[in-house]
Amino acid sequence: MNPLTPRRRSELRAQAHRLHPTVIVGDKGLTGEVLAEVDRALAAHELIKVRASTDDRDARAAWLGSICEKLGAHPVQLIGKVLVVYRENPEKEKAADATRTSRPRSRTPSPRPGSAPPRRRRRTSR
Repeated sequence: MNPLTPRRRSELRAQAHRLHPTVIVGDKGLTGEVLAEVDRALAAHELIKVRASTDDRDARAAWLGSICEKLGAHPVQLIGKVLVVYRENPEKEKAADATRTSRPRSRTPSPRPGSAPPRRRRRTSR
């Protein structure tokens, strides 16, 4: 697993800005069920936010490290109670490559519709 470059991490933070938390870690902490849910979310979305309900800053940092270690993911950001996690999905790229067509794009411009004379606005009286 290659570490994320600072540029890629910055791109991921920008993408994560518009996301809502997908998984919430409750009072019981990081259980097996929560890890399974994070794993499913990463398989579906690659980049997710996880909300932690604890006020303990060290526990949140430990949870982020544990999630990344156990699931083979990268920590992107830890702000307040929100953890941002990224794991690349190689099957997703293979599916995207398979759907692309190998046919080159046409270089001839498409015909433009004939232009009509500009419409004049009606005068209004004041």
